[in-house]
Amino acid sequence: MKLKLDLHDIYNKGSEIDRALRGVIEEAVRKKATQVEIIPGKGSGQLKKKVLRFLEQKEIKALYHRIDKDAKNHGRLFVYFRW
Repeated sequence: MKLKLDLHDIYNKGSEIDRALRGVIEEAVRKKATQVEIIPGKGSGQLKKKVLRFLEQKEIKALYHRIDKDAKNHGRLFVYFRW
């Protein structure tokens, strides 16, 4: 199972971004998804950095296996889970 989170609509709303990220990670854990695709978009790169900082938090990092940056599209990240 794969989940997808597109942050284009809330790119400038900090608290909503954190809530959306936490929600999709919790949903992935609940549904035992193998992958979450997060789309911060290309832009200036600030949103992608915010997403990566969120994913690096100790309690969040403990939930997933690894992160990959899309080699062909730098506006998207993949978070992989191992069950």
